[in-house]
Amino acid sequence: MRLIGGTLKRSKLPVADRPGLRPTPDRVRETLFNWLGADLTGWRVLDAFAGSGALGFEAASRGASEVLLLERDAALVASLRDSQARLKVAALRIEAADALAWMARGAPARFDLVLLDPPFDAGLQPAALAVAAPLVADDGCLYLESPAPLAEAEMPAGFALLRHGRAGLVHYHLLRRST
Repeated sequence: MRLIGGTLKRSKLPVADRPGLRPTPDRVRETLFNWLGADLTGWRVLDAFAGSGALGFEAASRGASEVLLLERDAALVASLRDSQARLKVAALRIEAADALAWMARGAPARFDLVLLDPPFDAGLQPAALAVAAPLVADDGCLYLESPAPLAEAEMPAGFALLRHGRAGLVHYHLLRRST
């Protein structure tokens, strides 16, 4: 998989053959970062359920000052760390952690962007939205990939749906915290 924009454009990320791993397709990443704007300078980003790290590395490539990747699979954590070292991405931090448990504990500071792409077959989307919402800064964004469109009843309180798209079996949503 190749990164599509920023300082790391065209850099390759390995994609491990792991159960439930479904990296965000190029077209979806390009659309998301067009929605956000190509320049994320100074943003604090959380990539929960990091997997291949495509979303988090893409944010770092586009100038985010701090990107935290959460991944519980030890082999994927090792791959993420190898990619970070190879690409020399100083703004990236990788934690071996269960994303739901980590987010439920809360964070000392809020994030400008929280990226959620949990395994579709695990049904974690509603729980992930619930624990991620408090971590989003005022006027910050929450991104969700899911196997179905986000229902109005699933929308976290205080958020508005900015954009929604679909690519094959992937529905992707960009929400913004209202102030």
